[in-house]
Amino acid sequence: MASEDVVGKSRGDTAVTTIVNLAEEAKLAREGVKGPGHQVLTICKSLVAGGVAGGVSRTAVAPLERLKILLQVQNPHSIKYNGTIQGLKYIWRTEGLRGLFKGNGTNCARIVPNSAVKFFSYEQASKGILWAYRQQTGDEDAQLSPLLRLGAGACAGIIAMSATYPMDMVRGRITVQTDKSPYQYRGMFHALGTVYREEGFRALYRGWLPSVIGVVPYVGLNFAVYESLKDWLLQTNPFGLANDNELHVVTRLGCGAVAGTIGQTVAYPLDVIRRRMQMVGWSHADSIVTGQSKEALQYNGMIDAFRKTVRHEGVGALYKGLVPNSVKVVPSIAIAFVTYEVVKDVLGVEMRISD
Repeated sequence: MASEDVVGKSRGDTAVTTIVNLAEEAKLAREGVKGPGHQVLTICKSLVAGGVAGGVSRTAVAPLERLKILLQVQNPHSIKYNGTIQGLKYIWRTEGLRGLFKGNGTNCARIVPNSAVKFFSYEQASKGILWAYRQQTGDEDAQLSPLLRLGAGACAGIIAMSATYPMDMVRGRITVQTDKSPYQYRGMFHALGTVYREEGFRALYRGWLPSVIGVVPYVGLNFAVYESLKDWLLQTNPFGLANDNELHVVTRLGCGAVAGTIGQTVAYPLDVIRRRMQMVGWSHADSIVTGQSKEALQYNGMIDAFRKTVRHEGVGALYKGLVPNSVKVVPSIAIAFVTYEVVKDVLGVEMRISD
């Protein structure tokens, strides 16, 4: 009988505990407090929204992205086009519509996870840095300064770049090859396998150092300038741009365009060097990049690539392709933000990663 009493009491306690837990969950739901499961789902939806926005925005400016890369690696002794319009016309005439979007599939396969990881990493880095800053200063109401936002953006950029760099490396090669190339990469996975088999694992991360160095000012400035400019507009409200402590989507797009332009201009020379280093070791790159020149592509490192590029082509070579890249910045950011907002609303996302 005693054992039966113990079992009965245990069952009774379990039932009471269950009822209490249900009551607590109901209370939290009434108060608008979400459980851990809801938070995980919200994060996943936010990542999906960021990934879709990245893919759609990058596809919209794919022709300009390909032209930028072609201009970056074009040999100065075999120049086929100088400007954006001329370059796009040349690609259309020689390769057709598909030529304008060559490498975009690989690019999207890279940019979708890159965009999702970047925004999520920035959110988490911002929270961590803000917590540490408040602990250090003892001010619980302290907010992120532009410098701290720069640091959070740099962390996010490094994480996202490192996670997807092999895809970016082969994307550059797929983008510059033409129908007349002696060897054709058939796609991202074929390119990854070929590079790994013929050049080794380290080749997949060739150019990683200038990429990471370039990401620090680019992504860092992107987030820092965007959020700082947005905060300044909300506080000062010039020309009545802020309404109920919110900025119109057009104003947000303008903030993003300014941030993107500043960031990519500062980091662009490193992007050029990164692309050139990615061509090293590719036995068929000479016919694509060097044109009629017989000089092979050989760089011993980032500093050597900088030195040879400036010595043979001048400082201006470090900004080859800057115009088409600048032209694509504004529409790319605009489409990314609009797409993100639409997908966020469709999925019912309550957390905005970029804020």
